Amino acid sequence: MRIPRTAVLALSAATAALVAACGAPDSGGTSSSEPSPADVRLPSKPVTLNIVDVAGNLQLTQPIFENYQKTHPKLVSKITYTKVTAPELAGKVKAQQDAGRLDIDLVLTGTDGLSAGLEQNLWVDLLGKYAGKLPDVKSIYQDPAAKMQDLAQGKGVVVTYYPSGPLLEYNPKTVPDPPKTAQDLLTWAKAHPKRLEYARPANSGPGRTWLMGLPYILKDSNPMDPVNGWSKTWAYLKELGRYVDYYPTGTAQVMKELGEGSRDIVLTTTGWDINPRALGQVPKNVGVQSLDGFTWVTDAHYMVVPKGVSGGKLAVLADLMKFALTPQQQAVTYDKGYFYPGPAVKGVTLSMAPAESQKVIQEYGRPEYDKLIADNPKAPPLDAKAMVAAFDRWDREIGGQKVKKS
Repeated sequence: MRIPRTAVLALSAATAALVAACGAPDSGGTSSSEPSPADVRLPSKPVTLNIVDVAGNLQLTQPIFENYQKTHPKLVSKITYTKVTAPELAGKVKAQQDAGRLDIDLVLTGTDGLSAGLEQNLWVDLLGKYAGKLPDVKSIYQDPAAKMQDLAQGKGVVVTYYPSGPLLEYNPKTVPDPPKTAQDLLTWAKAHPKRLEYARPANSGPGRTWLMGLPYILKDSNPMDPVNGWSKTWAYLKELGRYVDYYPTGTAQVMKELGEGSRDIVLTTTGWDINPRALGQVPKNVGVQSLDGFTWVTDAHYMVVPKGVSGGKLAVLADLMKFALTPQQQAVTYDKGYFYPGPAVKGVTLSMAPAESQKVIQEYGRPEYDKLIADNPKAPPLDAKAMVAAFDRWDREIGGQKVKKS
């Protein structure tokens, strides 16, 4: 979300070999290079850490990394930050690994970038080979965050979590009685054509949360199988699509149109409800509504390390991860509601968050969210293969012809 592109760095094999021969400090290795646990030791001199964000996660965690640098000057001299898109990530990392010169030390990613790297075996086995360097994450996570951790197969560490959605966000002036069931929503859309909108799922967190959450609402045969278990879902989306003007390629455009008044109901998540209102992009008084029988489709961001990182840097990164998972630092992730609530670990309350975060959540948060989160079931998102299949079918049968670039 809101992520600029950056160029891919590549070095010739000859240059990489020369660099290796010269013994450059903290240089990377090949795509299969992982230091032995015995070599993962804190360095004698501070290192520079290069962090790449493909999920918008820095909005939540950059203060944590800066706190670590301030309190550990003998380990970290500088941190650089780069933002790229998730589809670029795997190719960028693989090119650098194959060249034998890696300039990425830590990646902050959602399930999309995580999965792409898992498929190509790009990530260090953090909780397998180096488990002794990290805390017992399953014992400190909230239960839904622990389930999201399973998706990483040990090769990533959950740093932030939120229940996500799906939720309806509406203009109370034009929708005084918001839909409360899936049938109500369909009836409303038919009576108010072109006034409902959501973004293409492959490009939008709220869009994909709606896509994955609808099978639970409709009580489809298998919510985790979009190919054989979503007959009700595909029929519903096809009918709903008759009354949708177009599908933007990003959630920001959806919120812009809600704010301008050209749409009356949009599909949203907790973070996409709170943060745009706090930023003044959407009126403060818009409402939210869940649909009867809904299940939260959870989401998370991960810290992953590309293979090729040196033992010294890996030791620092492991220490940084332990620091990031302490309750005091996790409280920072309440932010401005961008990934509400945000903390992945147990027992982190809003009262522990920075004063600015507390003020934003108190003013723009929803009192009903705590009860909705506590009282409704939660399910992890589709795995990578199933999600690709769902996106492909949505593009082919539901909205591909009505997608408009934002």
